[in-house]
Amino acid sequence: QVHVVESGGGLVQPGGSLRLSCSASGIPFSIYSMGWYRQAPGKQRELVANIYRNITNYADSVTGRFTISRDNAKNTMYLQMNRLQFEDTAVYYCNARRYTDGYWGQGTQVTVSS
Repeated sequence: QVHVVESGGGLVQPGGSLRLSCSASGIPFSIYSMGWYRQAPGKQRELVANIYRNITNYADSVTGRFTISRDNAKNTMYLQMNRLQFEDTAVYYCNARRYTDGYWGQGTQVTVSS
């Protein structure tokens, strides 16, 4: 059985930082492409960043502020979010994907507010 679980969300002031974690079990983690997506109220879910092996890709809106990484030994992916902005407020979801297999976590709320 596959489990994908996010953690690390919370309330932060503009300009602050948060680190999200995503742990995945039940899959050969190292060969999966892992990604962070987010969905703000009234908006579609969008890609934030993804990582396959050492190849990373970022949305323009987070480039230079967010860093995605993974630790295959721990079956865990991370998203370091710096210089957070009001517009980063959303539910952040972890996705594990390989060919037609795809798994989502339940999401973690990130709220940027003063």
